[in-house]
Amino acid sequence: MQEVIAVLGAGSWGTALAVHLASNHYRVRLWARNPDFAREIAAKRENAKYLPGVTLPSSIEVMSELPLLLEEAKIIVFAVPSQSIREVIKKTKPLLKGDCFLVNTAKGLENSTCLRLSQVFIEELPQYKNRLVVLSGPSHAEEVGRGIPTAVVAASHSREAAEYLQDVFMSPTLRVYTSLDLVGVELGGALKNIIALGAGIAEGLGYGDNTKAALITRGLTEIARLGVKLGANPLTFLGLTGMGDLVVTAMSRHSRNRRAGLLIGQGYSLQEALERVGMVVEGVHTTAVARRIALSYQIEMPITEKTYQVLFEGLPPDAAVSHLMTRSKRHEVEETFFQRIGY
Repeated sequence: MQEVIAVLGAGSWGTALAVHLASNHYRVRLWARNPDFAREIAAKRENAKYLPGVTLPSSIEVMSELPLLLEEAKIIVFAVPSQSIREVIKKTKPLLKGDCFLVNTAKGLENSTCLRLSQVFIEELPQYKNRLVVLSGPSHAEEVGRGIPTAVVAASHSREAAEYLQDVFMSPTLRVYTSLDLVGVELGGALKNIIALGAGIAEGLGYGDNTKAALITRGLTEIARLGVKLGANPLTFLGLTGMGDLVVTAMSRHSRNRRAGLLIGQGYSLQEALERVGMVVEGVHTTAVARRIALSYQIEMPITEKTYQVLFEGLPPDAAVSHLMTRSKRHEVEETFFQRIGY
């Protein structure tokens, strides 16, 4: 009998992963919180709201009842917004069976605690620490759902769990690497959304490729700066969940964070931009959380700071760029990174 995989969250990413896993010949159940929405997807065999144009195979069951969804599920994929993770974990906790694996695909930091999302899982479900895998990397749902070649990373405290889920998700169109650096993988996936917002703002102001390249490159530096302080391997930030995810999020037409930033750069308020995007923009919460962490550790993150001031303090976007360009001069390469990797 085929293994049952439950996918929690019928947004664009949850739907794309359900389609992908069904193509890998698993029995997939997709959970939508709203019963009417679940029935609509099931009837149309399409998630017209979040992933239009992608047909759901008949083998995917769409439902809103958690007990039925999780019955017999060997693997449970969490594809809900980062600020909903703890709530959904609490709902699923009484229904979990000890031999299942948990996969988190959300990219963010919990607003109320500043925790990485794997830390939220472990806080709520400590017994699953070595059965928890984080799936991250440069992977837009619009492309994965259509079978466009993509590469991601499965990270875990347990090599065995990471390699098991690597086999589950791997296909001719989705290449999966493994990592034991949960700190680096999660921070890369969360913090790149801040830089993508900044890159979008610059684009909305009418600035060109030079400006965006500077923001992406220096943004990666401050992501790594905080990551190294929190215990990440600096080399992780040169890989798929660092540079790879940052580039695709800052550059792609599919990126919600880039689009929200673009609208803000064009003069829309934060609320107006979020309403026009129409889906969760993870970078907004992450900007506020990352700034709090940076201040507590006294880590310099100038792009994050200016993005925060634009989003929450009314700083004009063009003034933010001017402040960044006129900061005091310094060397480009930071010796602390080389010390960590043995040079």
